[in-house]
Amino acid sequence: MSYTMWILLTAALVGINCGLIGTFLVLRKMSMLSDAISHSVLLGIVGAYMVSHQLQGVSMLIGALLVGLLTTFLVQLLHQKGVQSDAAIGVVFTCLFAIGVVLISLFADRVHLDVEHALMGEIAFVPWDVLEVGGKSIGPKAVWLLGFVLAINIFVIVFAYKELKISSFDSEMAVTLGIPVVFIHYVLMGMLSLTTVASFDSVGAILVVAMLIVPSATAYLWTDRLSVMLICSAMIGVLASMIGYMGATAFNVSISGAIAVATGVIFFVSLWIAPKHGLLRKWLKKSPA
Repeated sequence: MSYTMWILLTAALVGINCGLIGTFLVLRKMSMLSDAISHSVLLGIVGAYMVSHQLQGVSMLIGALLVGLLTTFLVQLLHQKGVQSDAAIGVVFTCLFAIGVVLISLFADRVHLDVEHALMGEIAFVPWDVLEVGGKSIGPKAVWLLGFVLAINIFVIVFAYKELKISSFDSEMAVTLGIPVVFIHYVLMGMLSLTTVASFDSVGAILVVAMLIVPSATAYLWTDRLSVMLICSAMIGVLASMIGYMGATAFNVSISGAIAVATGVIFFVSLWIAPKHGLLRKWLKKSPA
């Protein structure tokens, strides 16, 4: 495959992964928790490096998973102690992210990950970091990692679709039906952590938030069915990735930034023309015949 195709495939996998997980975050009104985890996961990556001295592989996923679950636990703990949910998210993610930044500064001479890279990412370098088997290249490591995480996400969503659906729309009913709501919540947060760290090197912490929230929020404007929303969100993520890359190539700007801008453009267009919740449809219904 060509250099361009690898970048497009990586961006598409980021869009699909983030779109699937983001759908449940939007429905649960937990969008900003993705912001917290996408930033605090930096601490998990640095911690994993300090233990394993590697920035790829299982150790990075485990580190991100543990810090993602820790973030969720601390946010819930503060909320139970009387701190408002949004304030709890702000306190936890800024503290954990700051610790990660400090550790990067302390170990910058041994780690190729810096703060700018952590925030913005650089998808243009993905095709050069390849996975080799028997001395033969089989493609970029980012593509394999994102594909692996996508397989996990699809498996969990298919296997626990009913539980995720009911607990997302009515948690009290889910408890009544005997669904382990807290366990499902932490499973979802684990999926979010894995998706974030898999996308981290490609689009960075800040832009992961855009890919998690905006395509899902856009899909919500088009449909009220969860199954359709999942597919639509993933497709919007892929579409934004394609448009963003073409825009970045045309104007010679950051690819990750262009992808985030593309998600915003698609959202605002959908906000006007979407058949379910579009402003144009609402205006036509209110206007006299």
